[in-house]
Order: sequence, then C-alpha cells, then structure tokens
Amino acid sequence: MKLLPPKKPIEYPESDGNPIAENTLQYEWIVTIKGNLEALFADNPNVFVAGDLLWYPVEGHPEIRQAPDTLVAFGRPHEHRGSYMQWVEEGVAPHVVFEVLSPGNRAGELARKFKFYDQYGVEEYYIYDPDRNELSGWLRKDGVLQEIALMNGWTSPRLGTRFACGETLKMLYPDGKPFLTFAEVIADRNRAESDLKLSEWEKDRALAEKDKAIAERDRALAELAQARARLQAIEKQERTGESP
Repeated sequence: MKLLPPKKPIEYPESDGNPIAENTLQYEWIVTIKGNLEALFADNPNVFVAGDLLWYPVEGHPEIRQAPDTLVAFGRPHEHRGSYMQWVEEGVAPHVVFEVLSPGNRAGELARKFKFYDQYGVEEYYIYDPDRNELSGWLRKDGVLQEIALMNGWTSPRLGTRFACGETLKMLYPDGKPFLTFAEVIADRNRAESDLKLSEWEKDRALAEKDKAIAERDRALAELAQARARLQAIEKQERTGESP
C-alpha cells in the first residue's frame, strides 16, 4: 500500500498586502471609529473590536476573505489575533462592519464587499464617504441586509451609538458624547490637566489668603490686647495716683 504524503497545512495569511488607507482623511476616520468603539467596550471582555483585520468565514478556503476597516464581534474575547477565522471563533461572524471610502473605491469593489457581508452574516453594515460626507447603512432583516432609509439620527441596535449627519458626520456614544479623534482626546486631556492645575493654584491661593487673614486677625487681636492692657494700666494709675 502506497502511503500518501501528508497534507500541507492550509495557510491563512494575516495580510492581503493592501494599505489600510489611501489618504490621511480616510485613515483618520478608520482610526477614529475603531478607537472609539474599542473605548466604548473597553470594560467588556467579550466584545472584540478590530481594524483592517482579515476575516476568513469558511475553513479550508483562504481565498474567501475580507478585511473590514472596522469590525465588531459580540461574544468573542477581547484578545489579539492575526486574523479572524470564524470556525475558531465558535462560528460567530462579526456583527457590525464599517467601511470608510477613499476616492479610489470602485462600484464593483463595493458591490463585492456588500455581497460578502450579506452572504456571511453581518448584522449591521455602514459605509461612510468622508470626501462626499455621505453615510449609508444596512440592517439584517429576514436573513438579508436591507438598507436603512434614514441614517440621520439612526441608533445602532448592537452598538447603541448614534449617527448625526450635518456638515460632517458625527458619531455619538450612548450617553451623547461625540467620538473624538486622537488629537482631540489629547487636547481634552491637556485642557483637563490645565484646569486641574488652575484649580490647584486657586486652591493654594485661597489657602494663602486664608492664612493671611488669620495672621491679620491674630495681629489685630494682639494689638487690641495691648491697647486694653495700656488702658487698664492708665486707669490703675489714675485710681492710685501713681506716676506712669
């Protein structure tokens, strides 16, 4: 009996060789969405958030893959991964996917991505074009992704975040606070530190003024005591006829 050579292990690359973004605006939005969603679920160890991570939905088929700009999977541990292999993740597909467009995106590419996300079980799919300030979204109903008619004011069922469409897109936390860029987070932190230092300085100044007031009061009391002592001495002299 002729022995067959062992099967070569199937490789699932951790990179598709494509850049994360084509320009700084697209990159900033990808990082902002991913970073804020990660912060939103920072205290939940069973929510996984990733950016530009290859997702393989079918075991044995490394050619079937997609790398969403941001994906969120509920019920999966918040741990580092080289890729998202769905069969390793107990069959759980990412629930929410974001794509941020660049001028180089083509209609055919977008159609292929939509078909992929629709076929492999994404519950919510959002596309934002920062150059045109256009937002689109789809929600899974009756087993398929169906377009959300009005995105302005829409609240994600899974994330609890809200979209506000104006001169530019605003994404809001469940408590109404806006998503911030990294630069805005640092600026807010610096302002908070500056306010804290100012508060401490004002506190120190108030304490110094209080100490000064106490010292002035004590000096006034001492002067008053001295004046009373002198007055008493004069009154005594007048009563006894003694010379000062």
